[in-house]
Formats: sequence, structure tokens, C-alpha cells
Amino acid sequence: MVAEVIINRGAKKLNRTFDYNIPKELEDLILVGSKVIVPFGKGEKQEEAFVVKLKEKSEFANKDIIKIEENLTDKQIELAKWMANRYFCNVSDCIKLMLTPGTRTKNKEKRIQDKIINTVYLKKDIEEIEFEIETKKIKSEKQIKILKFIKDNEGATIPEIEMFTDTSRAIVNTLIKNGYLEIVEKKVERNPLLFKDYKKTEKLQLTDEQQEAFEKVEKAIDENRFEQFLLYGVTGSGKTEVYLQLIQKVIEKERTAIVLVPEISLTPQMLERFVSRFGKEDIAILHSKLSIGERHDEWEKIRNGDAKIVIGARSAIFAPLANVGVIIIDEEHDSSYKSETTPKYNAKEIAKKLAKENNIPLLLGSATPDLQTFYKATKESDKNTEITLLELTKRANNSSLPSVEIIDLKQELANGNRSMLSMELYSNIEENLKNKRQTILFLNRRGYSTFIMCRNCGYTVKCPNCNISLTYHSYERKLKCHYCGYEQNIVTVCPECKSDKIRYFGTGTQKLEQEIHKQFPNASTIRMDIDTVTKKNSHEEIINKFKNENIDILIGTQMVVKGHHFPNVTLVGVIAADSSLNIDDYRANERTFQILTQVAGRAGRENLPGKVIIQTYNPQSFAIQCSREQNYEKFYETEIALRKQLKYPPFCDIILIGFNSYNENEIKKVSNQMYEELQKELNALRNLQENEIKLFKPMPCPIDKIQNRYRWRIIIKGNMTEEINRILNDSLKNIYKQNIKDTRISIDVNPNNMS
Repeated sequence: MVAEVIINRGAKKLNRTFDYNIPKELEDLILVGSKVIVPFGKGEKQEEAFVVKLKEKSEFANKDIIKIEENLTDKQIELAKWMANRYFCNVSDCIKLMLTPGTRTKNKEKRIQDKIINTVYLKKDIEEIEFEIETKKIKSEKQIKILKFIKDNEGATIPEIEMFTDTSRAIVNTLIKNGYLEIVEKKVERNPLLFKDYKKTEKLQLTDEQQEAFEKVEKAIDENRFEQFLLYGVTGSGKTEVYLQLIQKVIEKERTAIVLVPEISLTPQMLERFVSRFGKEDIAILHSKLSIGERHDEWEKIRNGDAKIVIGARSAIFAPLANVGVIIIDEEHDSSYKSETTPKYNAKEIAKKLAKENNIPLLLGSATPDLQTFYKATKESDKNTEITLLELTKRANNSSLPSVEIIDLKQELANGNRSMLSMELYSNIEENLKNKRQTILFLNRRGYSTFIMCRNCGYTVKCPNCNISLTYHSYERKLKCHYCGYEQNIVTVCPECKSDKIRYFGTGTQKLEQEIHKQFPNASTIRMDIDTVTKKNSHEEIINKFKNENIDILIGTQMVVKGHHFPNVTLVGVIAADSSLNIDDYRANERTFQILTQVAGRAGRENLPGKVIIQTYNPQSFAIQCSREQNYEKFYETEIALRKQLKYPPFCDIILIGFNSYNENEIKKVSNQMYEELQKELNALRNLQENEIKLFKPMPCPIDKIQNRYRWRIIIKGNMTEEINRILNDSLKNIYKQNIKDTRISIDVNPNNMS
């Protein structure tokens, strides 16, 4: 027997199969999907490889597979092949997403192992031990104390023995040496929920709208039928309760469920809703804040069939969960479902493919759906809709949506107010403090100041590795790059003109926190941004502290926006609503509307009335006006008309071909070569009309250098057909066949980041 394998290396020239003989002793073990070790190259270095096909013989197979390490399924391999073609990457890049965490490493000696603890058991019969105690053969009181403890607590660990008997390890070792005790190794699961204690909850009575949505998805589950649904509901409308009851439905049918949530929404409160309903044993959690060991054990729990529900961020869609009955994607509009590293996959596309193959429903949920998703659910002709729309128009507990007020910061300046807080926001915070209510202040920029400039000559302090300004962090008194991590001491004298007129411009969360301390010295505050959640459980600790200790003001970035329910929060202040408007991206309006609507949803979620104050220099922006009204339909109609006029998604696809290199001359040469090849191939398409597809010339990216690597891009606007896909894949292969020394190329369809 012969196996066709893909070598686990990133080089484009290795994105093909190699034939290896299967030794007799491995013939019954190796399957399509097996991860194996093979000798490769001139030195026959041992390399990881993945079996993608089996056949009887091959004239090219002259080496043997050395050993097998892990098995995937043939369906997983087929998915990896599809992804490699769809996302313009190596098959091995996609297979790695499906491997057990902790095994995705070239270092064979340092893979994650099972967590083993030493437990202690009696080696002699208890009757014999008791006889020796009675006859004074065992005289030591401490030894007798340990033996009696083990009699009632076999399987205890040595630290437990030391704690409960007030003895030492040396005495345990003496008993082991004399044959009374023995050490038994025991595998322990690293469970992130192990020490969490949640009170059991029962399902709630659904509202009429919730019940209607539930029944439509339930019907697809009962009929084993693929259908896409969009659960579009205002913030606080009870989407999660619909998810919970649908999951209960599939569990009753002895099936399983995958729930994807954005990484930022994987909050303790979110997990509590699921664990308190279904218990710890049936749930597996997968996200980046877990240790690699915890992820390894959660993955094995899923593979072994011990989990009925998988809750996780983007990559959880690849979890080896069997017999799936429903896939749910919460906050489906969130950009984190799209990977920005190779492979640049979209988890929503993967979920749709898996749901279709397994004949199960895919449920997408959001208060502010992605425009492309909403378009597919509300196309002009109902016959053409790809997604069934389900609506929740009211909050589940009948609480009203918060009132929203827009403050024009230009007018504040004209009135002489140079503070970060408008007079209206200041007075509302003051009122909230008097009434013992909580406030959230949202500013989507961390640090103290966003850039540092010399007012004498205009010099701006930039990162030496990336062509962007450094951000000032006041607590560390450092200037930092948020792209590569470079940092340096603060600048007091201009390096160019030697002037001391160095000034700090812009505002970050650190500066806002200082301002709040200055204006409200008696208020308690807590800050949540990337700088304050560096430890494993710091995110959870901050949330719990704010909620349980009734801290007055929570200051934060996007982390405070999603997945939180604070009953005592009645005021939300948006410090600078313009930050997401002023980006070089066709989705700037959409992202602004989404984030303002989401942050507004944190206020007044119980019976207390809520208020949102949005500070902006662009009060007439339709995205900001629609968020004030919390009117998604109005925003959608305006934005979709604009997209149609300008030919942006969903009316076309945007394909970004990115180049990066240490060599500026090479990157120019390679990007121009690819442009010329694409121009030739696209023009050769028989059915190509002049305005169907646009190919733009190579240009430096808006951020043209990161980590000392120059960055260029080619943009294509058009419909991503199979023929265009073939042309792009062929062009990529042809360019890599040429003498490229350093330049890396990536292709991203409808990227999150255009910079």
C-alpha cells in the first residue's frame, strides 16, 4: 500500500503530494487523515506529513512512512483541500486547524502531554496492616496516621496526605519503601470550568416572537434539513434563551451543538448562561485565553464523545464533534470570525459548508447584522433570499431601550469646554454617582495619547520598524507601537530641531481614567483594555469586581461592549464616536453604527431607565444618527443604496493581494509581475465585460511598513467566480516558481482590514 502525503511545511512549492510506502505493521492503522512522520529531502530529515489519499502502488514511492501520530477523518481532509483552494493557501495550513492543540509543533519532544498526578494506594491488605499496628511492628504514630488516612481515602495525592495528616513526604516515602503503600499515576483533565460553581437554571417562558423563531428552527432540526436563519433582535431581546432551548432540543434528540461567539464575548456571564443550564460535564470550551494544556484536554474531551456542546471562538468550528444537530453563531456581524492570518478563512463560510453537508440548520444571531447577511435575508425578491429572517423587536423583560443623546463637540469647544467630557455627560455622571448607579465610558483607543508631535517643526515620533506613530502610555512612561510591540522612553526634546515643544495629542483610555479621577475624585473606577487584561483571568476579575463591588465607573475599549449584563448600569458615555468613522475602509459607517448600537445596549437592561450620551465631531453622520434612533433598518437602507452605487460588497467581492518583504526593490518587482500576469489572464476571459471586474495597479499599503517589512497591495473588485479563483491560484503558483528570495504573498477575499 502507498500513501499520498502533504508535507507539513509552509513553502508554496511543497503544496503538493509525495508518495510513501506503508509498512506492513501500519497498513491497518493508516487512514486518509493520518498524521505521520516521514523521511524527507536529501538528508532524510524526519518531517510531519498528512495522508490525503491511499492507493495500491506507485512508481514514485521509494521511502517508507516511519510512524503514525494522530488520525483525522477523510471529511476533515476534504474540508482542508476545499479551504486551501478557497483561501489560497497550503493544504497543510488548513489541516493544522483540525489537529489536537499541543500537537501542532515541529518539536517532537515538547508536545503537550496528558496531565498526570501521583496518587497513593495501600499495597498490603488492610487486615495485615492492622495486625502489624496491633503487634507494634509499626510503631511510628505518624506512619499509623498516614495508613489510617489512606484506608479511608485511597487515591489521595501526597500534598493532600501532608495537609490532612500533618506529616511529611519523607514519611510517605518510607512507607512506600517498606511495601505498605504504592504510587499510581492518574490522568487528570485540565478543565477550565473545574472550580466554577453555577446555580442550576431552568428554561424561561418564551415570548411570542421568541417562540415563533424557535419553532421555525426546530422544524429544520426535526426534518434533518439544511437552512440558514438570521435571528435579528434588538439588544436584550432574549436571543440567548432561544439558543439555549434549541440546544436542549438537539440534546433530547441525542445530537450535539456548536456555538460560536466572538473571542471578546466569551465572558464569564456568557458561559454562566450555558453552564447553569446544561452543567459542566456536557460543555467543552475553546478559546485563546485557555492554557495550551486546557485546550488540549477540551479537544480530547470532544474527540472522545464526552461533550454535547462546544462553545468557542472562531477556530472552534473545527472541533471534532460528532453527530452535530445545530450550529449557532452569535454576534454574527463581528469581524473576529474572519481570520487575518493564513489561512484567511471565514468561520461563517466554514459553518455553512458543514451545516449543508450534515443537513442541519445554521442560526446566525445579531442586533446589528452584517450588511451582507441582512441583504441575503431581505433581497428584493423573496424567492432569492438565501437566509430566513427571524425578528425579535422587543426586549425580553419588556424594559425600554435607552434614550440616546448626541453631543456636538465642536459646539462644546465654542463654549469654552476643552475637557474630554461634555457638560451633559459630566452632569449625568454626577447624577448617577448621587443615585448610586453605575456608568460605562467607552473609548476605542488604549494608552494615554495617540501621537506625539513637535509643535516647532512638526516632527512626529514613529516606530522604527513600522510606519506608524507611537502611542504614549503614561503609567509606564513609555512610547509603544501597537503593531510590533516596540517601546522606548518618552521624548522631551525633539530629535530633529532640538526644541522642547513636544506635545501629546489625542486621547486614550489611560488619559480618560486620569481625567475621571481629576473631575470625580471620590468616584471608584476600573479600566478594561488590552493593557489591563494581560493575565489569564484578569478579564473575569475586572467584570466581577465592577459588578459585585458596585464600582462607580467602568472605562474601556471594545471589551466593555459585548456579552455583559450589568443591571445597575444606567448611563453609557461614548467619548469619541468618530474614531471608527475616520478609517480607510468602505465598512467605516457600518462598524461605527454596530459598535455604537452595541455599547448603547449595555444601559438600562433591567427595570431602570437607561441613557446613552454620544460625543462626536460629526453629529450629522447618518451612522451616528441611526444609532441614536437605534434604527437598523434605516441605516441598512441608506448604506445598502450607497454600496450598490459604488459597487461594494454585497454587490461584488473585494480581493486583496498583499505583498510584504524586507527588500523594497523586490516587493515592487514581484507585485508588478503578478499584476501583469493577472491583467493578461483576466483580459483573456471570453465572457469578461469591461465593467464586470476591475484590477487596480500595485500600490503601497496605507500602513506601508510593519516590523521592518515593506507592504504593497493589489486590489480586485468583481464577483469571485470559480474561473477567477483558478486564475488567482495559477498566478500565485507561477509567481512562486520564479526567483523570489524574500517576498511573501497572501490573497484575502473580502478582508476585514484594508490597511
